[in-house]
Amino acid sequence: MIQKSCALFVTLVIVAGVAGPVYGWGNFGHMMVAAVAYQHLTPHAKARVNTLLRLNPRYPEWWGWVPANASKADKDMMVFMIAATWPDQIKGDPAYTSDGSENGNRPDGSPDPSANRGYDDMLMHKYWHFVDQPFTRDGTALPPIPTPNVQERIALFRGVLNSTSADPLKSYDLSWLLHLVGDVHQPLHCATRVSRAAPHGDSGGNSVKLDCAGCAPKLHAFWDDLPGTGETLGTVLKPAIKAAKKLPAANPTVAAKSDARDWVAESFQAAQQTAYRPPVMDGNGPFALTSAYKRSARKLAQQRVALAGARLANLLNAELK
Repeated sequence: MIQKSCALFVTLVIVAGVAGPVYGWGNFGHMMVAAVAYQHLTPHAKARVNTLLRLNPRYPEWWGWVPANASKADKDMMVFMIAATWPDQIKGDPAYTSDGSENGNRPDGSPDPSANRGYDDMLMHKYWHFVDQPFTRDGTALPPIPTPNVQERIALFRGVLNSTSADPLKSYDLSWLLHLVGDVHQPLHCATRVSRAAPHGDSGGNSVKLDCAGCAPKLHAFWDDLPGTGETLGTVLKPAIKAAKKLPAANPTVAAKSDARDWVAESFQAAQQTAYRPPVMDGNGPFALTSAYKRSARKLAQQRVALAGARLANLLNAELK
């Protein structure tokens, strides 16, 4: 009876959406990235991701959330989109442990922060979702960048896809990669503003408060929501596909950049030039974002989502064995 109750609770949490703060684009944005990517996969890559995702323990639930009248090809794409939210899904699963310090957002104190064991790893690894590259405008000394982080994980996981590792581990790493490639294109996942008031950084804008119509309460959450909102996985599939089709096509030359260090550098620059520009001033606010700021941010977010999708497709086409 206890096991059945726990299973029901987990299912309800996932169907309702991810509990607590979402890291990177929200479910809607991650599904958009995946929808763009799936359209550019080679037949071989599609066949491999379809096979590997069946090994994820959540696969039967995902299959149940897609429309029953969809074609087999569309169902496979939708499962791929849902899988891109899996590293956030586990944050609402009581079977997983929030490891590490600062509510699990730092690897310090985790029993195994760099683990890559596959689905028997029941740690949330929240610190894998971002890389806190510090910058300052008042001369405050910059703290070290914690590792492991999103840049290091992408390099590790893509190497596993291109190896002779067993499919269960490749499935685990693929499920993470579908998410992390989206994460690393969110500017505030690659920057933290350091100041005398916040010598350890502002956690990618999570400490910066907003007070404006239609704004999330924190700067980081505002950027997460830019591609679109709606966290209930089964109901946002079709809207996310529709939104992905409206995105501007990524520049092929830029999309061909395959090194995650370049992706991080782009987001780091975008954070400084766009996310932290006025009316976001020094300190933690609250700040009221202007219409011009919102338009600029939305345009950049659309470009970054489209680019993430193109690069994710390129990565999978090149690496999957």
